[in-house]
Amino acid sequence: MLRKVIYSMASSADGFIARPDGSVDFLDRPRPKHMYGMREFYGSIDTCLMGRKTYDFAVGHGMRDAYPGKKNFVFSRTLKKVASSKVSLVHEHPAAVVRRLRAEKGKHIWVVSGSVAGALLDESELDEIIVNIIPVYIGEGVPLFAARHRSVPLRLVATKKFFDGVVMLHYRVKR
Repeated sequence: MLRKVIYSMASSADGFIARPDGSVDFLDRPRPKHMYGMREFYGSIDTCLMGRKTYDFAVGHGMRDAYPGKKNFVFSRTLKKVASSKVSLVHEHPAAVVRRLRAEKGKHIWVVSGSVAGALLDESELDEIIVNIIPVYIGEGVPLFAARHRSVPLRLVATKKFFDGVVMLHYRVKR
């Protein structure tokens, strides 16, 4: 099985994954049993890639080991150490790591960080994008992808509407 690199994230309806201060309070809502498909998705991956800000957020919310039961990689040019031996600190470009990971056997790879997703998108190393659109506008914040001069064609794979107005959009990046 070819390991896919998948950026899966929740976003406000206006395209932000966090407020300017990093808060994700707009995501707080009653969780349905199926967790918007997250349980199934979590079972399909064995590796998580994140940037320093995402990792800092995770640790700040009690997730010292980041994503339990998964290989966790944190990409940073400035971070000197991580809070757990179960997390690998990486100082090289995410695309180089992804190329190595794709050569290994394993499940799919989850990109949990907008900065890492953008870097992989720019290097043609991102395969799919899954966004759960939360029905709220927050006006400003951390964008799903950092603004750059790029035009990336996507192919819609699936959509799903949930009872509470959340809509899941699943795209494949066209090569």
